[in-house]
Amino acid sequence: MTAAEATATAVLALLAAGGLSATAHARANIEKPIPLVAAPTAASELARTAHDPLEDFNRGSYAFSMGLDRAVFRPVTHGYMAATPTPVRHRVSAFVYNLGEPGTFVNDVLQGKPKRAGKSSARFAINSTVGVLGLFDVAASMGIRSHDADFGQTFGRYGIKPGPYLYVPVLGPLNVRDGVGRVFDFFADPIGLAGQGWTSPFGVTRLAAQTIDTRANADLAFRALDQAIDPYATARSAYGQHREALVREATGAVQDLPDFDEVASSGAPAATPSEIPTVSAEPASTDAAPSAPTPSAPQ
Repeated sequence: MTAAEATATAVLALLAAGGLSATAHARANIEKPIPLVAAPTAASELARTAHDPLEDFNRGSYAFSMGLDRAVFRPVTHGYMAATPTPVRHRVSAFVYNLGEPGTFVNDVLQGKPKRAGKSSARFAINSTVGVLGLFDVAASMGIRSHDADFGQTFGRYGIKPGPYLYVPVLGPLNVRDGVGRVFDFFADPIGLAGQGWTSPFGVTRLAAQTIDTRANADLAFRALDQAIDPYATARSAYGQHREALVREATGAVQDLPDFDEVASSGAPAATPSEIPTVSAEPASTDAAPSAPTPSAPQ
């Protein structure tokens, strides 16, 4: 592999490590989508969700990324969704998500959360064996629910502020803290290290599967953005709210993000789908029907 090819692969791997464009950690749920959470619509609310001193650059970057998505990622993803039965896509999503569990375990340990680290390690062990290399989420059926943890969240756990909002071409919404965290997610990924990196045959295969799977699970989000009055501000708002919620969860300022199965069974009304949803700490799944922004990469 040439230096240029290796660089391109690394960039795409970083993309997969954190999610695609307008999504933040879009995950694949094995059985059903999570409820969508409405994003604020008032201009004043949108303005308060992020420190965005580079807005002119970010808007240009957003427009470029959406154009690239329409030209490349969207048609490839829609072809995949049309050709692949939903149950098979669920299995791919489960396999991809399972490979991120060791990264979640590392961050659980660094955050000083042994109970959550035990859950992530147990999930990986169970799903990689009984679950046939992660194709089936057997751990969830045993009551061991999934959760996400990454280096951006870990940095926030120890008081590092998010810094200015950035929309990086192709990589999507970030802030300075999460951007640095994504680099750590990439280079410290246990599965990537064990598989001899992203340029190995395993790494390239994993990258391709993860990129397409992430985009497929975010398809409803992208369609919702197309209908938003200000898609850029909507994506920025959702990203900021989601990342803030994850950091508050890590610091103990709030309880763990809810198990939406429990919310639904309690009779509480589900949130109404809106311009853009935020992503829960659990993986989410979509069918060929339109899907919406939540971003996402191996963790």
